[in-house]
Amino acid sequence: MSLQNVTVKTLNAPVKELIGLNNYLELFRDKIMINSLINTLVFTVACLIVQFMIGFALALFLSRKFASAKMVRGLLMIPWMIPITVTALIFKFIFSTNVGILNQSLMLLKLISAPVDWLTSPGTAMFALVFANIWIGIPFNMILLSTGLTIIPTELYESASIDGANRIQSFFRITLPLLKPTIESVLVLGFIYTFKVFDLVYVMTGGGPVNSTHMLSTYAYKLSFGIFQYSKGAAVANIMFVVLLIVSLFYLKLTYEEEEA
Repeated sequence: MSLQNVTVKTLNAPVKELIGLNNYLELFRDKIMINSLINTLVFTVACLIVQFMIGFALALFLSRKFASAKMVRGLLMIPWMIPITVTALIFKFIFSTNVGILNQSLMLLKLISAPVDWLTSPGTAMFALVFANIWIGIPFNMILLSTGLTIIPTELYESASIDGANRIQSFFRITLPLLKPTIESVLVLGFIYTFKVFDLVYVMTGGGPVNSTHMLSTYAYKLSFGIFQYSKGAAVANIMFVVLLIVSLFYLKLTYEEEEA
């Protein structure tokens, strides 16, 4: 379909016009498409870094044995278990201009004098989306990294302690090297899940204001089901597929090299 000229008029036509790579060439001259690609990359990298850092810190904290560790771990998994659409609606209410909890709290604390247009201003809408997605992704990073930490033999830390290594040295010489396969899995899976984000953006901003928060997924949806340019929508979806395929092949290459080593 991405190589054809398919619109709402020609969707059911038995023979469709073949136009080659014209759809792709037009997309890369489309400012909204370029902006959507940049948004997707910025959104993915920002979420990935913060989710991983907080998830790793929580995994290290919960790897210690204390009475309520299991209960805390279970509570922290709640954001991951809630459907993303529900989470998006909650954050849409939190970031609402007039009745949002965030604005009300900041005004009570005298930190702002007037409500901030979090979701209707291009400068803050992306921040709201990143914040919401980080909230969703932290438990995913935490639980996978926690699993990786549990398979590291405690004898290694005991031996290192006897040899005079402190906690920082043990972390960089034992924890990180042995967690490398888990970290790679977390980052690659996190990249894939975040790069193809759709429902969170669609519910919270719909790609607005003024197309400023469109991701590749939401722009593909708009092209296909908003203005019925099915061919261009398919082309955007194929671009997403190619990016994720490259990332997946890179991950498989790393895994193969580690197995061979």
